Amino acid sequence: MSQLLENKVCIITGAAQGIGRQIAEQFAADGAIVYACDRQDFTANNEHIHPVVLDITDATSVKTAFMQIFKTEGRIDCLVNNAGIVYNRKIGMITREETERMFLVNVIAAMELLQLVSRLMARCGGGSIVNIASVTAVLGSPGQVAYSATKGAIISMTKSAAKELAAQGIRVNAVAPGIVKTERFTELYESDGDKIDARIGRIALGRLGTPEDIAHACVFLASDRANYISGQILGVDGCASI
Repeated sequence: MSQLLENKVCIITGAAQGIGRQIAEQFAADGAIVYACDRQDFTANNEHIHPVVLDITDATSVKTAFMQIFKTEGRIDCLVNNAGIVYNRKIGMITREETERMFLVNVIAAMELLQLVSRLMARCGGGSIVNIASVTAVLGSPGQVAYSATKGAIISMTKSAAKELAAQGIRVNAVAPGIVKTERFTELYESDGDKIDARIGRIALGRLGTPEDIAHACVFLASDRANYISGQILGVDGCASI
């Protein structure tokens, strides 16, 4: 039985931990050749995952690294724009520096990656770009005004890029996770069972999301089984956003 991503060359950002790491591992399990990018060095547990130490806000370094991948593999089939940062601050407490940093990482760097990779994909007849958005961009979230704005920008970017790049055979979609139990969630809420229960109570399927849930959605959108799907925002949130 063939694997969904057999021999596809895939780049995943923010891949050292959490959702990004799970996406990298799932892509490799489904047959992809994975270049896993992150600011911090890390060890991969799969021979098909190649760690790349990279700051996505450094456009020169990004171009050098991606061109080397393209030269080595001869193509890039998929980009998952996963890297992102969040500062949980009330409206009156968020600083301009924090807001600008979130927009730099979450939006500007993601757009520059999309620009670069789409040019390389166009040389080889197309590909798939999957952006990681958030349910906060749809529902809003107290304490995340600036963060949710960055993810709203990702949704708009996804839809416009999908229309612009379709003629080149490039599909662009986004996955919008709900509340996912990652290392970050554990740090914030593990000691407060009431907060966790309150959040689960707003999720129709009655549980928190897992990194695996997000990874499976990304695999599908990156695969040929989604070859007539573009410009879509796939909510992976346990039916919390409707």
